[in-house]
Amino acid sequence: MRYKKLWLGFLAVIVGSFAVLGYYGSEIYRQAPPIPERVVTTSGKTIFTAQDIMDGQNVWQSTGGQELGSIWGHGAYTAPDWTADWLHKEAMFFLDTWAQQAKGTNYDALDAETKAQLQARLQKQIRLNTYDVATKTLTISNLRAQAIAQVSAHYTGLFMNDPALAALRDAYAMKNYTVEDPERMRKLNAFLFWATWACVTERPNQDITYTNNWPAEDLVGNRPSPDLLIWTGFSVIVLIAGIGLLAFYYASHKEEELDHSKLPKEDPLLGLRATPSMRATLKYFWIVTALIVVQVTLGVVTAHYGVEGQALYGFPLADYLPYSISRTWHVQLGIFWIATSWLATGLYIAPAVSGYEPKFQRLGVNFLFICLLLIVAGSLAGQWFGVMQKLGYGENFWFGHQGYEYVDMGRFWQVFLLVGLFLWLFLMVRAILPAFKTDAEGRHLLGMFLISSAAIALFWAAGLMWGQHTNLAIAEYWRWWVVHLWVEGFFEVFATVVIAFLFVRMGLLETKMATATVLFSTIIFLFGGIIGTFHHLYFSGTPTSVMALGATFSALEVVPLVLIGFEAYHNFTLSRSTTWITAYKWPIYCFIAVAFWNLVGAGIFGFLINPPIALYYMQGLNTTPVHAHTALFGVYGVLGIGLMLFVLKGLSSRRRWKDGVIRFAFWSINIGLALMVLISVLPIGLMQTWASVKYGLWYARSAEFLQTDTMEILRWLRVIGDTIFAVGVLALAWFVIGLKTGRSLHAEEDVSKDIPAHHPLDETQPPVI
Repeated sequence: MRYKKLWLGFLAVIVGSFAVLGYYGSEIYRQAPPIPERVVTTSGKTIFTAQDIMDGQNVWQSTGGQELGSIWGHGAYTAPDWTADWLHKEAMFFLDTWAQQAKGTNYDALDAETKAQLQARLQKQIRLNTYDVATKTLTISNLRAQAIAQVSAHYTGLFMNDPALAALRDAYAMKNYTVEDPERMRKLNAFLFWATWACVTERPNQDITYTNNWPAEDLVGNRPSPDLLIWTGFSVIVLIAGIGLLAFYYASHKEEELDHSKLPKEDPLLGLRATPSMRATLKYFWIVTALIVVQVTLGVVTAHYGVEGQALYGFPLADYLPYSISRTWHVQLGIFWIATSWLATGLYIAPAVSGYEPKFQRLGVNFLFICLLLIVAGSLAGQWFGVMQKLGYGENFWFGHQGYEYVDMGRFWQVFLLVGLFLWLFLMVRAILPAFKTDAEGRHLLGMFLISSAAIALFWAAGLMWGQHTNLAIAEYWRWWVVHLWVEGFFEVFATVVIAFLFVRMGLLETKMATATVLFSTIIFLFGGIIGTFHHLYFSGTPTSVMALGATFSALEVVPLVLIGFEAYHNFTLSRSTTWITAYKWPIYCFIAVAFWNLVGAGIFGFLINPPIALYYMQGLNTTPVHAHTALFGVYGVLGIGLMLFVLKGLSSRRRWKDGVIRFAFWSINIGLALMVLISVLPIGLMQTWASVKYGLWYARSAEFLQTDTMEILRWLRVIGDTIFAVGVLALAWFVIGLKTGRSLHAEEDVSKDIPAHHPLDETQPPVI
């Protein structure tokens, strides 16, 4: 009964939040930018059809989609945001044409008064919504058709192989013949026009565009709306109020100081014997280690494309591994190895908690491992074939590159992974269920463990909710269910439960305290986190109600992170509480680093871009990868490493670890990550923000701005942090390999009691690992 209120609170948050998410999701369906059946001129000429636009979206996906430039601010950062770039070019065509007609000169040469008159004329024409709902026809002026033709010709030369645009392709890290077929290119232009049309066309009976006046572009009247400013202010007020309330709660429920006299005098896990299925998880961590190395290598290649767009130190790498593929694989492998580490940890912990090894559990663990290898290899290969333009529209959707960042794999591989996750859930449930019969006090913590495990399997299914021709606004809604709710949401809950389990099993936390803490933390996190999904969707063709909710609840996401220092201090105290706990020093230090990056990466850098007015100017700039690297790797990646080290410790036959290499790896990874961000990516992002505010997003993402000497120096400075980081990752791999060869192990046992033990082990007994 002591947990009743917490469980009711958890249930209320889940039901209420998903009700809101579902209702306003239906509003996104209803109010998404329409795809016209025909785009016609006032003279009756058909420019594009709906099929052209939808096929063009598939062409865009096959080029890498959000891994090559961005649409509506979502995607990669080397090439332009195509919607902002198209919008500026289209606007300048109008203004230059009218300037020539009126004054016989270009728009830039006009006086301020004439410029203002032409801008007003442009805004009146280009912002007017001429879509007829009854006929599903979009009517445009003949002059706009000429503008479309000119911008389309530029993009055709850029995406194909116009020699005059070779330098620009290199600046954008685009391979020659990104699109090989002229008809596919025509359809890509149709999609890019439609996506841009949504950015500048006002919603029916409103004075804001479908993308809430994003991107910033004074020429067409795209400026921050009053709603955007109001909800920014409100989000700050909510943040301050939330911090105050949580601080009051912590002060009134202050935990007792750690009582060292009650801690175990020897390692409770010392007598734990690994079952066959637990030992079978070892191969998962070999793959995790290999994927980390490959992912970091691809990150180095991807970053280098920013300074040498089609080559790697002179070698024409883009012909074989273009930027859009290296970035895709870099992002996807990060998700793969982090998820694999967490899932393997779950498979290791489940039998350890219950003390029960189900029949054929080891077979299931091995079969799941094979499935994961097939998914990784198959999805990466399919993406290469898709981007190299070797697949048709349907084949690319099912087996190639879907073009949506973080969920790029083809639909077949998505379904395959969903089946694998449910197999993992089945293995987890059957192993842990017996514990419910024997551990009455721990049932609540076990319940949260199973709920979070089920959520990991279930919420990946959100990635199946869009189809080959789904409206981009709707596809974005479901994509963020996966990226935010699956990666940032329920994996976070799973991690909280797993860490609590580890500390309870080691006797460092009481079950009742761990259970109450996990339930309370989950309620606080999900209260802001579920509806906070909307903060990714301010400018993705959604109504203003989505902005209001996203601003309010994303501010609440930051609230628990403000007091994350308590968690870090608690973990640090535990790491020094007894002599035997030093055996787990580096897994616990990883948990401390996770707390730090939670505050800095998810908290400070997250809130830097979350308020609507900030994101209005920052969306699609390098301020986003500042948050992404420090939150995704700093929090989830370092936690994945910590969990891996904990399991490897349990499988190393109680041999004492040599600290030198793992200490170097830990500090190099964390220092390298900090330097990567602070001396390169963040300064570039802040300078881009200045350019975005002053001139517009198109300029902040343009080759004209990004190819200056200052920007070139800042990109090269990233080598410092990247090198330190990469060396740390290699050291980590070297240490893990050394656990197998014995190079990373001392001959002595771990300190199993609060009395040092220095007697050598029987060398005839090799370590399990």
